[in-house]
Amino acid sequence: MTFEFAGRTGQAALLGGACGLALAFSAAAQAQDAEMAQPATDMPEVEATGNEIIVTATKRAQTLQDVPVAVSVTSARTLEQAQIRDLKDLVSVVPSLRVTQLQSSANTNFIIRGFGNGANNAGIEPSVGVFVDGVYRSRSAAQIGDFPDVQRIEVLRGPQSTLFGKNASVGVISIVTDTPKFEFGGNVEAAYGNYDALVLKGVVTGPVSEQLAVSLAGGLNKRDGYNEDLGTGNRTNERDRWFVRGQALWEPNAQMRVRLIGDYSKIDELCCGVVNLRPSDATLAIRALGGQVNGPNEVYANRVYSNIDSTNDIENWGISGQVDYDLGPLTFTSITAYRGTEALTNQDSDFSSADLIGVNAQDQSIKTFTQELRVATNMDGPLNFLLGGYYFNENIRQTNQIGWGAQARGYADFIIRGLTQNTQSLPSVEGTISALTGTNYTGRFFTEGQKLDERYRLKNEAYSFFGQADFKVGDRITVTGGLNYTKDAKDFEASSTSSDVFANLDLVQIGGTALSRTFVSTALGTTNPATIAAFAQANPGQFAALQTQAAGFAALNANLSTTAAAADTNPLTVGNPLLALQDLQFLPPFLAVPNAVEPGRTRDDKFTYIVRVAFDLTDDINVYASYATGFKASSINLSRDSRPAPSDRAALVAGGLTVVNQTYGSRFAGPESSTVYEIGLKADWGLVTANLAAFDQRINGFQSNTFTGSGFVLANAGKQSVRGLEFEGTVKPAKGFQFNVGMTYLDPKYDSFILSAVGDLSKTRPAGIPAISSTFAATYDHEFNGGHHLILRSDFHYESPVQIAEGLPGFLDGGTRVAIAAARPYRREVNELNASISWVLPMGLELTAWGRNLTDARYLLSIFDTPAQPGSISGYTSQPRTYGVAARYRF
Repeated sequence: MTFEFAGRTGQAALLGGACGLALAFSAAAQAQDAEMAQPATDMPEVEATGNEIIVTATKRAQTLQDVPVAVSVTSARTLEQAQIRDLKDLVSVVPSLRVTQLQSSANTNFIIRGFGNGANNAGIEPSVGVFVDGVYRSRSAAQIGDFPDVQRIEVLRGPQSTLFGKNASVGVISIVTDTPKFEFGGNVEAAYGNYDALVLKGVVTGPVSEQLAVSLAGGLNKRDGYNEDLGTGNRTNERDRWFVRGQALWEPNAQMRVRLIGDYSKIDELCCGVVNLRPSDATLAIRALGGQVNGPNEVYANRVYSNIDSTNDIENWGISGQVDYDLGPLTFTSITAYRGTEALTNQDSDFSSADLIGVNAQDQSIKTFTQELRVATNMDGPLNFLLGGYYFNENIRQTNQIGWGAQARGYADFIIRGLTQNTQSLPSVEGTISALTGTNYTGRFFTEGQKLDERYRLKNEAYSFFGQADFKVGDRITVTGGLNYTKDAKDFEASSTSSDVFANLDLVQIGGTALSRTFVSTALGTTNPATIAAFAQANPGQFAALQTQAAGFAALNANLSTTAAAADTNPLTVGNPLLALQDLQFLPPFLAVPNAVEPGRTRDDKFTYIVRVAFDLTDDINVYASYATGFKASSINLSRDSRPAPSDRAALVAGGLTVVNQTYGSRFAGPESSTVYEIGLKADWGLVTANLAAFDQRINGFQSNTFTGSGFVLANAGKQSVRGLEFEGTVKPAKGFQFNVGMTYLDPKYDSFILSAVGDLSKTRPAGIPAISSTFAATYDHEFNGGHHLILRSDFHYESPVQIAEGLPGFLDGGTRVAIAAARPYRREVNELNASISWVLPMGLELTAWGRNLTDARYLLSIFDTPAQPGSISGYTSQPRTYGVAARYRF
């Protein structure tokens, strides 16, 4: 195994700094061991920190020091002091993790070590598995929460498919909450911040009997939107959600534990605001109609324009039960869960105050059942093992609607005049096509209410069997081997109905009719229908031959037009003027699946495994080396960009199955498999900890998912790889002080990606993956006489500049180079400073003032082609500065 890193001087300096910190921490620990080997006896009792934290990353309770896995742990205390209120805030304390919220409140995307996917496309499961108390959350809508009674959050980096039964090919986020207590207690919190942010939450727990304890948590999170929508007059990117969560813990004897959990949450928010980054002629048309769009110099002005609110009405609920039973050296565990998500969203997808797209609604229902069974040993001998099985069953139903608004006709007329240099208008095009087809289309193009209706269904059933064994060789060496077999079956349906009259026209054929008539008229030297009819009657043989020649001429021009478009030249130059209007066919139908060629199903299975050797160099320093593989089954494209694969074209045409304006793309992306070579070091000298990992990680068939503004292009990359270094360390130089450092260096590459959404990206760097991500945090806890504490905390998160997107599919008419060049100017650099100050009273009251992104450093989260505005680019922006005060009472 070799690691090769190349980068700029600044990157090398940061990496050198990370290694230097590890050495400095080691030296500091050795220098202070004699005088500060134990914490002072007058320090207040606090939870474990550093490498003393207990984690369950390998489904066994171990300290962070002892578990030979690259894992970051964020404790409940850190979550409170840093005012981390959502999973997307975790990036400020876990530099290897990236979390973004984009198209809606229901959409969260997780990336670890530069790998990951998932968006507002229910058919695409994330490569990063999210688990809450051992229960897999399959979709992003189920992963947003305000962390009631959380104990810790573990982020496992690298493939975890051996022990986790579903879609953990690049990592796992495991949220662990407190179990009910057999002593009465709890806490309540109230917080207020800018944008009228109000958070109320709390948990109460206690015994019902000697064997039964319960807890109840709930909360409310409200905030005005930080974007003012000057089109609707409302504010967007708001918070308006609440939750309730109940638990029961039954321990009838020393061997058995039963934990039941039920939760319900409701989101009713306006989200998410989009800004225009690059206008086009289509944008000028919107302004000519009286509509408004952001200017490029207003990207971070917290102003957006819509004619309808982008609404999010989301319900998420679930029940789960975990049973643990100890039988001698064996512990049997069963985790059963059933979860549901109902999401109704609507969006103004032209992202302007003009009424172009009148509706873009989605109604989605997800029902998921999971069952895990496992047995684990806890023996004193050299061998311990874990065996288990996992079952997953999910059903998704989804309907979408997107349709034209009241100003669509005026907009189309403006665009047509521009495309034809004012030689044509929408009424004249309607008249021309009416004459060519014999159908009256007057006033029928782009009328309000014409729409595309979509219907999707996905059934997914999967199971896996797994096992892992640890064997100790002597006192200091542990050899681990693990194996998993997963089988995954998906059956899907997709269909659509388009009432968009213009989108259902075959402009190639209609234009060919016009060319045929032009050919005949030119040959006869007249355009007079009566003269042409008289010639046909008098010379039937010659006229028949002339028509045959005309048909051939039209077919040749149609073929040349298609070839010219593929070769990035203007189709107008080869004869068919109607082809210039194809860009206005926004809402064409797509071929339903399953059909005679496409079965509408995928069947995947895979063995994955891990081999690891861990060696305790000393009582304070552990090292390990591992090789692991991961697996994620096929993902399904449940969006209006669901199109047959090009390889199916011949069979579909031969079977007469194609629809008007048939295009090709992807229905699904095949499975992805990952491998990682990793070496690591973990050191814990009490006052100082240092964890270092170097890795070479690769994914074959990476499922790339590109947002097009109204749909998604789903495709498999041949191979994507990343080499990297990760460092995490803590130091406690004096009583009350703690410093944390986390650094990640990534060197990613598309080794092979020929069929991306923008063409061949092989040998290029994937977008959105910064070379350097780092977090620096400092905490000072000063105890006063009488038990009062003043706690100061600050952290700074940095991500080096990186291009946001590889390219934009909307510019492919100009070729791959143009599509790539269109995205090149848009880069992201993250510099976020967060801080808090808390006063903790001995009677249980805590008062906190906090701020996130204190310097108001803004950046773009993503960019995409603006729907219904060819040549225009839009994007989502990061959250501005937020601050507030909070009061918490523990009892």
